[in-house]
Amino acid sequence: MTGARKLEDLIFEPRGRDFTSLALRVFRFQQEHCEVYRAFADALSVDPARVTGLGDIPFLPIEFFKTREVVCRGKQGLRVFHSSGTTGTVPSRHFIDPGIYEASLLKGFRLAFGDPAGYTFLALTPGPDENPYSSLIFMIRVLMEQNPGHDHGFYLHDPSGLMKRLSASAGREKTVLFGLSWALLDFAERYPGDYGGLTVIETGGMKGRRKEITREELHAGLRAGFRGSSIRSEYGMTELLSQAWSGPGGLFTCPGWMKVLTRELNDPFAYTSYGKTGCINVIDLANLYSCSFIATDDLGKLSADGSFQVLGRLDASELRGCSLMIGD
Repeated sequence: MTGARKLEDLIFEPRGRDFTSLALRVFRFQQEHCEVYRAFADALSVDPARVTGLGDIPFLPIEFFKTREVVCRGKQGLRVFHSSGTTGTVPSRHFIDPGIYEASLLKGFRLAFGDPAGYTFLALTPGPDENPYSSLIFMIRVLMEQNPGHDHGFYLHDPSGLMKRLSASAGREKTVLFGLSWALLDFAERYPGDYGGLTVIETGGMKGRRKEITREELHAGLRAGFRGSSIRSEYGMTELLSQAWSGPGGLFTCPGWMKVLTRELNDPFAYTSYGKTGCINVIDLANLYSCSFIATDDLGKLSADGSFQVLGRLDASELRGCSLMIGD
């Protein structure tokens, strides 16, 4: 895999215009080594020699991770993540390099929150034994390992234990509580309290456990139940090795090796202007051995400074334009 090691050394260092040049190098590497991505680009009649900017790069529809092995040939030592999905849906599979994943996670977390060794991590999610293929649970476990002396824990099946744990430590240690959105809301309604100093990070939709609501409604419910806490969000998924984190204002920001673009709802090859709702495309250079250019099914708005909002998911009618990229 010519050039792979050199790209590994570079992917976490892009700055400004260097991001575009590095993204183009990653595109050419993946177009050569990832058979699924090359076939997709060929189906669109993409000439790699004419790809000179980010807008020229073809973005692989995220659905391909459900039906294909999106991986660069010849790469060894990979592990697989599976998406949770909902009942009756086909899960995505992502073959990942664990070392790159951990590097991306830890570097990105430090940029957003500081050194993870200074935190206690708690989780309203299943534990590693229950779902060993979950990227979210793997992420939380890696963060816990940065501070092995602290009393970390998974509490999805012991919410009363979590309430006691939070009450005992409120304001006395830096604590992050990761949680599935529905589980956090259930806890907030059942055990409301003042959990001063806590950072709550919600990680996504209701997965069929509760009615889908807007992020604003979700955060309002969490603020009511976790009084005195900072409510944040993670934008990540099985198909990505990097995460974007929201600040107190609700806007997501990406680390330097990740970038979001928004495409038109009914024209997957055109991009929206700043502040206009579109479908989210993600460039994640950490996806070096799969595909770094992903067309998601999420709706969002992009700001001129690169921060973005996530507004929800595409419905069936809106998916018509995006499905043009998939074909038969």
